[in-house]
Amino acid sequence: MNQAPVFAVVGHPNKGKSSIVATLSQNDAIAIALEPGTTRRSHAYPLQVDGQVLYTLVDTPGFQRPRRVLEWLEAHSVSASDRAATVAAFATQHRGNLQFSDECELLAPLIEGAGIIYVVDGSVPYSPQHEAEMTILRWTGRPSLALINSIGDEDYGDTWQAALGQFFQIVRKFDAVRAPFEQHLSLLRAFGQLEPAWEKPLETATGFLDRQRQQRGQQAATLIARTLQQMMGYRHSRSLAEDLAASGSSQNKDALASELRKSWYQHQRQREQQLRGDIQQLYQHGQLQRQEAELEWQSEHDLFSEDSRQLWGVNKGYLAGVGFGAGAVGGVGIDALTLGASFGTGALIGGIIGAAGSYFYGDRLPLPTLKIGPLRDGVKTASFGPVPDTQFGYVVLGRALNHWWHVSHRNHAGRTSLPLGTTDSHWLESLSKQDRNILHRALEKARKGKAADPSDQHKLGQVITHAMKAYNEWQLKNM
Repeated sequence: MNQAPVFAVVGHPNKGKSSIVATLSQNDAIAIALEPGTTRRSHAYPLQVDGQVLYTLVDTPGFQRPRRVLEWLEAHSVSASDRAATVAAFATQHRGNLQFSDECELLAPLIEGAGIIYVVDGSVPYSPQHEAEMTILRWTGRPSLALINSIGDEDYGDTWQAALGQFFQIVRKFDAVRAPFEQHLSLLRAFGQLEPAWEKPLETATGFLDRQRQQRGQQAATLIARTLQQMMGYRHSRSLAEDLAASGSSQNKDALASELRKSWYQHQRQREQQLRGDIQQLYQHGQLQRQEAELEWQSEHDLFSEDSRQLWGVNKGYLAGVGFGAGAVGGVGIDALTLGASFGTGALIGGIIGAAGSYFYGDRLPLPTLKIGPLRDGVKTASFGPVPDTQFGYVVLGRALNHWWHVSHRNHAGRTSLPLGTTDSHWLESLSKQDRNILHRALEKARKGKAADPSDQHKLGQVITHAMKAYNEWQLKNM
């Protein structure tokens, strides 16, 4: 079995080295700071998938005195053939020397056989000091690749391209915070071209990562589907005290309804937050902070308000379409009872009723109500929920897909909080008619508290996978 490649990420202090390591190792716990010299010791970060190390990134300190180091190397080298050995001799001789501690630390993994990822900030001009760094790296004889990671607003990319091309086999622009996933894979393939021994392991690594991304999407769809079913069908109940059950006054009922309503909303908020955390852990964003309005009531973020329906739900036309489809399925029962003698009239009537109901009641989201059951064994049970309308499910789904999309497209170098605003997208309308009807029927079934069998859960997960694809296409088109 080929050994997993090791890449040392090197360069000037505070030029994005740690950001590159965080993104390529999918580790958002790596410290990234604005102050130079944040990294003083080398740290190895292996990327593992299913317990297998695909490759390792080594975050190193920045060069501090490259011209002094190069002077020493030139003074002690006899010919080009001994340059790698001269670099190793420098590290051995100056180990423990505080003056060159950073250089010795960053050279150590290269002497041990690591490949080089040299990182520069394309927003600052090229200088002789950078040339000294690149010359030292070339002396090591290790396979090397240079990345231009622009941090500021200025652009000296063309100058850097010309200079770096004289020292490194491959030069790429790579924004550690915003580079799409495909660029990550492209970098790995590029390194495979530099070292024959790495070609096979890196080909395996890109395959693993590509499959992992697909699997994460499917797992996210399953998590969202399960949460939707639970939130749609959730009913908060409690047994009534004997005196309250006996009195039944409107005042007592109002107080009871208020208490159960608060508990019901609290559960729904917590369930949505649990989903957010599960999605972030799935994509290894354990440190991510979000800016998102919580589910509330009696406010502009009220899940049951017209404002929420317009921002996250669906329009009347969509509801009429899926209402007809769902109603038509119900109408088939009429045709079955008449052994087909109605010639499809039952399906037509069912479709019209379903469409009309969805159309005329689609402007608002009715609130759950308090229900007090009959006296059984001396006890009455009060319950609040479930939701009385499928629009609730579309709102929750819209919010969930918005969160999933931003998390799945976020690199692990990002350190700003994740802003989750609203969208006026009608991406659901791009789903097939069959997918729309499956989604609508699943939400209706969950709303009515009917236990979903594995087949129902699988179908809903598949439809949400299609919805994720539609949402992704809409986002990319409107970026």
